[in-house]
Amino acid sequence: MTTPGIDDDVRQTPPVTERRLHPVTPLRRAWAPVAVLIGWAVHDPDQAQRQLTRLTPTVLLIVLAVFVPAAALYGFLTWWYTHFAVTEAELRIRTGLVFRRTAHIRLERIQAIDVTQPLLARVAGVAKLKLDVIGTDKKDELAFLGERDARALRAELLARAAGFAPETAHEVGEAPARELLRTPPRDLAIALVLTGATWATLAAALVVPPILWFATHSLWTVLATGVPLLGAAGASSVGRFVGEYDWTVGESPDGLRIDHGLLDRTHETVPPGRVQTVRIVEPLLWRRRGWVRVELDVAGSSNSVLVPVAPREVAEAIIARVLPGVVVPPPSALSRPPRRAGRCVPVWWRGYGLAVTDAVFAARTGLLRRSLALVPHAKVQSVRLAQGPWQRVWRLADVHVDTGANKTVTARLRDAEEAAELLRAQAERSRTGRRDARPDRWMA
Repeated sequence: MTTPGIDDDVRQTPPVTERRLHPVTPLRRAWAPVAVLIGWAVHDPDQAQRQLTRLTPTVLLIVLAVFVPAAALYGFLTWWYTHFAVTEAELRIRTGLVFRRTAHIRLERIQAIDVTQPLLARVAGVAKLKLDVIGTDKKDELAFLGERDARALRAELLARAAGFAPETAHEVGEAPARELLRTPPRDLAIALVLTGATWATLAAALVVPPILWFATHSLWTVLATGVPLLGAAGASSVGRFVGEYDWTVGESPDGLRIDHGLLDRTHETVPPGRVQTVRIVEPLLWRRRGWVRVELDVAGSSNSVLVPVAPREVAEAIIARVLPGVVVPPPSALSRPPRRAGRCVPVWWRGYGLAVTDAVFAARTGLLRRSLALVPHAKVQSVRLAQGPWQRVWRLADVHVDTGANKTVTARLRDAEEAAELLRAQAERSRTGRRDARPDRWMA
């Protein structure tokens, strides 16, 4: 005797098919034992050197004959015991050779799925999937999949998260994207040259080591100081150029897509409705060209740059895609603090500004490197008023706006009465904004 309905449901439940990663993955996993040895050698170089001097050629060959197959076996076994499967409601990832771990990632909790290709992965034709999930600080990832398989799996996960039926999710494919912006390499190079931080770090790398040499006459002190400074100068210029090369922004139903990178190619998505703050950064030497940089605070995501460099009108058009209905306040619409704010912060108080529109709370900081932060009212989690003892003397106060990305935007040195009224009005605007906000959905 069978119970009606139960057996039918069991028969209708599609089987879950577990899949493995790309066969090239064991080569990546085999490096783990090598990394352990390198870490030990760096941690205790004297002991490592003594051990190496004791090795004869015969012993070294025996060690290599044992170590290389052991590393290869470790890579193979970790690959063999790693599986993933896509069900109607979640993505399951099983990993672990000794200690087993199974991650159940519900599709509706996925905020973004990025496809990244390090240089060697591009050569091998494979890619890595990184998943931003609500409520987790660490990204789950699938490394590596074939490049086509990675993009197909990303499209399938997004389609299922958007509510498409499982049997049609494979057919939906990756939503088409319309290109909005492509940063020319020449503009990016000029922008980096005109960035003050690059020149400041380079100047420090050229000035500090000679001073230390005349003061200490110690070559090791000079090298220990000069090499990190030169590395920082390279990272702030060459590193950014390599990472932000061929920056492309496209619009698709699943959000704004960002592709960039000269050596390591990255395919990111700015998920709809998850942007908490947009910052328009305007360095001093960029102003004659009318260039700006646009940065983001995205809840639970590592995305931090939307546009590395672009004309202001182009950047504002892209911001309108990220924050529908938002118009960036012009500089003339920003109100400065009262002149007595100069008693608290001399000179630099002139860089502060504030504008509150029907859509956003906008606060500007910086005199040489201006930064205008835009927070949609619906994304404000809390509002605070802070007033130090010196500010109380001059009847000034700061208004802090906290967002869902654990970041704070501050309107500095406002009149105390204005700040109190701003605090009350902003709390009301935030409640109204959250009530009227559209739900965050993929492919809305």
